[in-house]
Amino acid sequence: MCHKSNEPIYITKNGYGDMVIMSMEIYENAMRQLTMYKDIELSEIQIENGQVKDAKAALAGMRDKYGI
Repeated sequence: MCHKSNEPIYITKNGYGDMVIMSMEIYENAMRQLTMYKDIELSEIQIENGQVKDAKAALAGMRDKYGI
């Protein structure tokens, strides 16, 4: 069912949410998206605190971190 629906399957116990089952592909996509959102949030905090970098230095750091 998990592979056919491409969505998490919610399991309840006595009418309340108990577990979620999902395919590894959906899980890995969700974790990548969560990591990206955390990076964006950190970037916004750094901007607010005046912790900014030159664009070339920032792109070089991204290339190193993400292998771009």
